[in-house]
Amino acid sequence: MIDVVDHKAKRERFSSSIAVFFATLSSTVGLGNIWKFPYLTGNSGGGAFLFVYLLCIVFVGIPVMISEFYIGRTTRKNAIGAFEQLKPRTSWKYIGVMGVVAAYLIIFFYSCVAGWVYYYVFKALRGDFVNATAKSVESQFNNVVLGPFSPIIWQIVVIVVVSTILILGVRKGIEQITKRLMPLLFILIIICDIRALTLSGASEGLAFLFKVDFTKFKPAIILTALGLAFFKFSIGMGTMITYGSYFTEDNNMLNTSAKVALSDTIISLLAGIAIFPAVFSFGMEPGAGPGLLFMTLPLVFSNIPFGNYLLIIFFLLTSFAATMAMLSMVEVPVAYLSEEQGISRKNAVIITAIIVIGMGMLASLSAGEASLLSKNTIFGMRFFDLFDYFSSNILLPAGGFLIALFVGFAVRKEDFKYEISNHGTLKIGFFIEMFYFLIKYVTPALIFIIFLNSIGII
Repeated sequence: MIDVVDHKAKRERFSSSIAVFFATLSSTVGLGNIWKFPYLTGNSGGGAFLFVYLLCIVFVGIPVMISEFYIGRTTRKNAIGAFEQLKPRTSWKYIGVMGVVAAYLIIFFYSCVAGWVYYYVFKALRGDFVNATAKSVESQFNNVVLGPFSPIIWQIVVIVVVSTILILGVRKGIEQITKRLMPLLFILIIICDIRALTLSGASEGLAFLFKVDFTKFKPAIILTALGLAFFKFSIGMGTMITYGSYFTEDNNMLNTSAKVALSDTIISLLAGIAIFPAVFSFGMEPGAGPGLLFMTLPLVFSNIPFGNYLLIIFFLLTSFAATMAMLSMVEVPVAYLSEEQGISRKNAVIITAIIVIGMGMLASLSAGEASLLSKNTIFGMRFFDLFDYFSSNILLPAGGFLIALFVGFAVRKEDFKYEISNHGTLKIGFFIEMFYFLIKYVTPALIFIIFLNSIGII
């Protein structure tokens, strides 16, 4: 078995299993659910994309999540240090390096979108969406994205908020925030759904979301669905390894992964139910892209009594979701800097914040087609799209592939079973065997095949 080292006893952890669940769920439930899932579903043909996405969750998302939980809790270390402890002086540690790089890339553009959400809270407070029309919300969104100064200012505000919470630590910061705000976010999505279902285009919107039409299916959808699963589950970037290292000893990791996956999927669907009826009711394009959230919800709320107040609350809680997801991502490099480089936690947070502000500006200034840096491209992509593509479609799947290989072939099966069963106290042998089989054979094979298809080999 893995030797217990001194740092485990001193390292901060979550206080309970419910704290573990809310913290882990908050990492998966963020703008990926409320922002990215709806617009990718819209761009990729609705129900056909949803069907493929659910398969990616079952056969790839959950197995990789369990693998990361195992690596984190058994070592009680950060994304890079965990691999170094399990397999010292080997190249396996570069999986962790890839994860830290992926986390940074995602934070660069994610903080930009989170800044838009924060800005929309301010705009709703100011009453900018009263009597909104489809044309006015589209115009306002374009103004928010193009800036150029306002998106950077709000991006910095987001980073300062996240950094302040992280400086407080795991229990006083991450845990206290996540277990209070997650239930509130769920309630607000339900309220939005109820209103959306009363709109004239509700049936058409639901049909678009849930009807599986394989005539719209394209091979590229598989890679997009896989990238979304990795992005939303925060896997392949060291986040679940880092959070797993804070788990309690008695936490049932299989149970946690299943509950998180189910809850995350439900919230994604609820977000889709809130948005697509409005899209069809107001004659908007379901494949409108990243602005879909920002151009539909103001229309939904502007047409109900006290709608502006509800819009304030919804965007406020959406900002909470974005903040909670960013906490988990920023914690990856912070944990690495503080544990492996000997930097104090406060200074590690400050250093990470400075890097994110500097590089994140590139995303903010290139998010729109008419943005200041929109003409500056690499590989034909603006910085915003580049950060998204290389993290979600390349680094995260590659990281998940290597993590599955690591647990399946570099880790002793007995060690995996011992840790997942909580040192033999959980009688879940059948499920452990099933997920071990998926991790060792099915998950890496699926990821590899999808990669070959994405580069045109098959």
